[in-house]
Amino acid sequence: MIIEKANPEDAKILTEITFDGKAFWGFSKAELSEWTELLTISPDYITENCVYKLILNSEIAGYYSYIMINESEIKLDNLFLFQKYIGKGFGKLMMEDFLKKAKNLKQKIIILDSEPNAENFYKKFGFITFDKKESVIKNRFLAKMKLILPLQYDNK
Repeated sequence: MIIEKANPEDAKILTEITFDGKAFWGFSKAELSEWTELLTISPDYITENCVYKLILNSEIAGYYSYIMINESEIKLDNLFLFQKYIGKGFGKLMMEDFLKKAKNLKQKIIILDSEPNAENFYKKFGFITFDKKESVIKNRFLAKMKLILPLQYDNK
């Protein structure tokens, strides 16, 4: 298992992972097709943001991406796996990798907008829900979540 930086050439497979992972929550093909623009990972997105892929047995199984908001805040923008890998601990591995990167970047706050079905996953890592945001589906809300990272002290 390897987690490494994604390349623009990975855009198609990362988009497939996004659609497959989103479908895990029971959304219909019609609903998913309405969200094509929102769920598509473009080569430009990969070039402009921090995108990391999880490779298992030479196959890209999942990915996560984050956006630097400012010098102290970072946003986890995506975290998706192919359905066949959900529930096997790989999401936790990607999340731990992301949190390590955020701490190394000396970020103080991590924010994210959570799929309602995934909210408890993020709570396991200490995220708290502080607000709700209406999704593109009327009367359906995403959890706005945040995690305040512990202060890192220099022992010099």
